[in-house]
Amino acid sequence: MLLDRTKMKVVAIIQARMGSSRLPGKVLAEVCGKPILHYVISRARQARTLNLVVVATSDDSTDDVIEEFCEINRVQYFRGSQSDVLDRHYHAAKHFHADAIVRLTADCPLLDPIVIDEVVRTFVSGKFDYVSSAENYPDGLDTEIFSWKALKKTWQEARLLSEREHVTSYIIKNPRRFRLGSVINDQDLSHMRWTVDEPEDLELVRRVYQALVHKPIFGMHDILALFQQNPSLFTINAGFSRNEGYQRSLREDKSKQKAIWRMM
Repeated sequence: MLLDRTKMKVVAIIQARMGSSRLPGKVLAEVCGKPILHYVISRARQARTLNLVVVATSDDSTDDVIEEFCEINRVQYFRGSQSDVLDRHYHAAKHFHADAIVRLTADCPLLDPIVIDEVVRTFVSGKFDYVSSAENYPDGLDTEIFSWKALKKTWQEARLLSEREHVTSYIIKNPRRFRLGSVINDQDLSHMRWTVDEPEDLELVRRVYQALVHKPIFGMHDILALFQQNPSLFTINAGFSRNEGYQRSLREDKSKQKAIWRMM
């Protein structure tokens, strides 16, 4: 018998840190006078299916400024491992007594509350352990939700660097152990990049907010309309690959494994 998921405590955990090899300090970079993290929190709070929105940052001193931001703005937060992001999420979810965890990242200031709600409602149907927005959404609207039970099992079993650094990779790689689902967009927009990893990404986000800041709430379709009106926006951050951080972790997994083989 399926549990009544309508009574679950759904907690959104926003993964945030100041360190970034490509764009250090990006989560507090200003866009129209406010830091990116402000927009991520604000837009997550507009989702109707979330009970709580918190920030999970690292215990490294470089992230003290994120704690300070949360204190000033009355945002609940948790500090944990800098490198073992899976461990950080596990203990944050445990601290806030989450039954289900929505994973968001602090470098996605254009995330859409409607997409978040669609992903959560699909999960609440009770058919899945994990649900995500499909990759045919623009890069930067990434939303994942998974059960506390799935997170705990992952925390206990995941071993590879990529599995500890990228919270849900172990779940995704094991479809026989976890029931996986996805919310698919009605058109393929995977070529659009709305996340912030490079200076060009930040410039694009600033242009979008400058154009749409008069709207109290704007979503994916408003941004698409803006792109249609201003095709030059497509060229600002063209040429960067999706999920570069995860691909780097996979390469590091292989290098580590090769080193072990040489020692045997």
